[in-house]
Amino acid sequence: METLPDWTESLPSGAGIIGLDLGTKTIGVAVSDRLRISATPRLTIRRTKFTKDAQDLLKIIREDQIGGIVLGFPVNMDGSEGPRAQATRAFARNFGKLTDLPILLWDERLSTAAVERMLIEADSSRAQRAEVVDKLAAAYILQGVLDRLKNLADRPD
Repeated sequence: METLPDWTESLPSGAGIIGLDLGTKTIGVAVSDRLRISATPRLTIRRTKFTKDAQDLLKIIREDQIGGIVLGFPVNMDGSEGPRAQATRAFARNFGKLTDLPILLWDERLSTAAVERMLIEADSSRAQRAEVVDKLAAAYILQGVLDRLKNLADRPD
């Protein structure tokens, strides 16, 4: 788990990034293109046991030639860390033991709410929203990181 500058420096060039929205029952997964311009929702994994979930994620990482991991970090609105943030830190620590890829925790406050609002405005049914909200939230989180990376790259020193 690294800071954004350290994480960015440890990313291999030409590799995509995976974004994960960890829920208690599901993991939303999104991936970036290799130029790191856009995030694409990939799938939602139904959580079972950590080992199985990790194997599923490692398979996607290999298939998509991923070079970095972004985990949505669910801090409270006041910036404090509750049980979900602690669970995300534990997941990151355990997953970090299985891969050498750099892991970044990214503030995900209101990401699911923003995606839900977007889906409601698109007149999606509750069932349709439930099916896609996690992977769309992962894409929302990942796109936030990609946009931040672009802003940092565009900024003159």
